[in-house]
Amino acid sequence: MEILLQLALLVVGFFLLMKGADWFVDGAAGIADKLGIPQLVIGLTIVAMGTSLPEAAVSITSAIKGNAGITIGNVVGSNIMNVLVILGLTAVICAIPVQKSTVCIEIPFTIAVTAVLAFLGLMDHQVNRTEGIVLWVLMIVYLLYLLKMAKSGKNQEEEEEGKKKPVWLMLLMILVGAAMIVFGSDITVDAASAIAKIFGMGDRLIGLTIVAFGTSLPELVTSVTAALKGKTDIAVGNIVGSNIFNILFVVGTTALITSVEYSEAFLVDSIVAVAAVVLLFLCTIKNRRLGRLGGLLMLAGYAAYFVYILQ
Repeated sequence: MEILLQLALLVVGFFLLMKGADWFVDGAAGIADKLGIPQLVIGLTIVAMGTSLPEAAVSITSAIKGNAGITIGNVVGSNIMNVLVILGLTAVICAIPVQKSTVCIEIPFTIAVTAVLAFLGLMDHQVNRTEGIVLWVLMIVYLLYLLKMAKSGKNQEEEEEGKKKPVWLMLLMILVGAAMIVFGSDITVDAASAIAKIFGMGDRLIGLTIVAFGTSLPELVTSVTAALKGKTDIAVGNIVGSNIFNILFVVGTTALITSVEYSEAFLVDSIVAVAAVVLLFLCTIKNRRLGRLGGLLMLAGYAAYFVYILQ
């Protein structure tokens, strides 16, 4: 009976995280649009950070409650799942075009920051406040790069939907969305921790699997829906941007609040996270598109990794 209750609470937590992030992003993007902020900047910053809000909420809550294993497991697990499962599944449905800047700059930068996180964590088995500042500095560099891209006008503008909603409604969406994210993260962490104890699972495993899947649901739903509608042109860029924010913003912010444990067991997971993005790079560098074969390779890679972490 206890396991059914915790599973139900986990589902409720995931739902609150998904809807909360969705409302927060819509509200924030709408307000930014009202203020005349370019849609490109909105998409690359507010939306990318918004899809990372579930990871941020769960990671910070986990660290404060002493379940630090969930923090790194959640971020690394989500990043692996974003590339191998979400992009893999999306590519199987429909080939994904990739922008030149994504292949030449953003994907290599993702590889670099993933390696930096592993180096900082394994150096003293934690990510402390000083290292959190390092991650934030890298995030600021990335934001400056995005702003430069916005000024160059190389990317397509997104549809303007914010102007259709009144300001009071968008402010309400931001407030309610933020509250749902905070409340949902609290429920999710407590339920995931309880399930881990019931099955004798460690924080690392629960973070890499159940929590990582739940917090990756916004990206999964968005990417697959886009593929089914034939709107796949920015799918890879969105996932890559989300992965960058997960490491620099989520881990960086969490480390500024409290030191985050990074056990040696995460070495293999970090290697897989780097390898996943390297595979993405190799699959897209020639034709600047992720085809069905590449998608199948990614899904097979995740299946092998999943078997490994269950051992």
